[in-house]
Amino acid sequence: MVALSVLINPLNAVAEELVLAGGCFWCLEHDLEYLKGINSVQSGYSGGDLQNPTYENHEGHQEVVLVDYDSQLVTLPEILRLYLRNIDPLDGKGQFCDRGDSYRPVIFFKDELEKSDARNAIKSASNELRVPLEKISVELKPKGQFWLAEEYHQDFADRNELKYNFYRFSCGRDQKLDKLWGQNARSTNLWAE
Repeated sequence: MVALSVLINPLNAVAEELVLAGGCFWCLEHDLEYLKGINSVQSGYSGGDLQNPTYENHEGHQEVVLVDYDSQLVTLPEILRLYLRNIDPLDGKGQFCDRGDSYRPVIFFKDELEKSDARNAIKSASNELRVPLEKISVELKPKGQFWLAEEYHQDFADRNELKYNFYRFSCGRDQKLDKLWGQNARSTNLWAE
């Protein structure tokens, strides 16, 4: 069956998935989807126990993105580097103007290899930012159920460019990223250690 699947759709043979939380899912989706090797990024909810969460009620869940990527074109460490440079890893109580549990940064891992890659990325971020490791407030959690967000949240930045840009600017996201990460903000540049 697997061989037949590869013959029918060879692209899916190397596809991997990763779930990340880092504040507003509109922003995280937008920031990750243009990296070469990313097949798609979808906004949703994960991390909690509530069944069928919605935007109006996702208590216990974080706003997350499901990243589908081609592991032959982009590596998990490269995605994690871009992810960390698009969030404030020092803020575990939310991100930028979005506060609370729904917006805190979390890397959801599927196995020990992903967990190890996540730990290494967090250590590298700590070194680059020149802060003690215990100051990094990105939680690592086992991957659970991903719930797709409502259709109007998908590709929000592209479909609502003016509203999205106003939100992003007024929230101070890029200003904070520039101050925190300097020239490496929003980039895949190698870690500066």
